[in-house]
Parts: sequence; structure tokens; C-alpha cells
Amino acid sequence: MSQPLKFYFDFLNQSSRALYILLEASKIPFEAIPISMLKGEHLTGEFRDKVNRFRKLPAITDHGYQLSENSAIFRHLAREKLVPEHWYPRRHLGRSRIDEYLAWQQSNMGVATTEYFQQKWLVPYLQKTRPTDNAVNVAGKQLEHTLNEFEQLFLNSRKFMLGDNISFADLSAICEIDQPKSIGYNAFQNRNKLARWYEAVREELGPHYKEVLGEFESKLKRSGSGQGVAQAVKQ
Repeated sequence: MSQPLKFYFDFLNQSSRALYILLEASKIPFEAIPISMLKGEHLTGEFRDKVNRFRKLPAITDHGYQLSENSAIFRHLAREKLVPEHWYPRRHLGRSRIDEYLAWQQSNMGVATTEYFQQKWLVPYLQKTRPTDNAVNVAGKQLEHTLNEFEQLFLNSRKFMLGDNISFADLSAICEIDQPKSIGYNAFQNRNKLARWYEAVREELGPHYKEVLGEFESKLKRSGSGQGVAQAVKQ
């Protein structure tokens, strides 16, 4: 019997949440190995040598093969495991559209949501200070622009980004939006299309999403003494 895939994650990281939900929803056997970014566990020499040379989360080992980066892990799963077709559909250039979104996300949505989260929650948590108003305002403006672009470029009259079926693009995007939303940011003000899409995705993902989001939000509320670095939460 082959060993299950090992998945190293921290629910503070949006890509960890997206891939964890994908693994659960796709019924792919895996060993869940939580790693604390706030304690810097991903930065140790042991993690680098035994798990991931980039010292990033999320990460996997599959039959001894080590891999990091959200998109790379997702495509590996789509190729090597039994991932349901709707997550990465071949029809109607679905895979190309998802690849396009994931590329856009890496330099737009992921940057904006992470920067806001860092300035509003992570940096103050690590430094035991209050958020810097100017830094939060600058990050907030960047996030406003990015969410407007997301709504205009990727959402339309259809239920999900590719049509009637949910895809990994929807799953990845909702996890990004939850990053600032879970610390009080209102992503839906004057964005009715975004709000409708968010509710449709949340409902479609069901209990797997609800459980992971709950773990993330409870982790935010718990206080701890771990030390880390501000760049850690971005995968």
C-alpha cells in the first residue's frame, strides 16, 4: 500500500486553506501536518532539509518528492491524483482560464490581501504594537483597487467564474478574500456581484470550507507567544 501524500500547512495562509479544502473535497488520502508560521517552524533547517528547500507553506511530499508553491501543487494534484474534473476542466479552455486567474492572483489579489492582513494584524501581533494607520490605509486602497478589478475582470452573470460549475479558481479566490474579511474588512461594499459570487461559492463548498474557515478565524482569536516574520503568511 502506497503512503499517503503529506501536506504541510498553516491555516493562517490562504493557499494552505484552499489546497486543504481541495484535498478533502476530492477525497484524496493525505496526512495533514500543521506547521506554525508564527513560531517560525517553516524556517528551520530541519524543515528546509526534510520538507521544502524554499522554506514555504503550503508544501507537500508525494512518494518522496518535495513540492511547494500553490499553483504547482494544485497542478501536480490534478495530474497525479483523482481530482474531479470540475476543479480543473478541460472543456471550453477551462484550464487555460484557471491558469490565467492563478497567474493574475499571484501578482494582484495575493499581494493585496496579504499586505492588508500583514499591516492590520500580523505585524502588530508580532511586534506587540497597534496597527500603523498610514500603512493600513495604503494597503486598504490597494485592496480596494484589486477587488474592483477582480469583480470587473473575472465575475459575470454566471454563478461561478467559469460558469455553472465551481473550479479551483473560485476556491482559491474565496480563500484570498477571507484573509482581510476575517479581520474586519468589508469586501462587499458597493460590490453586489462579488457578494453574490461569494455566497454561491461558500454554499457550494459546504462543510469542508466552513470547517477550515472556522479553524482560521479561531486561530486569529487565540493569543500566543510564538515569534515569526511578517513575510511568512504569504505562500
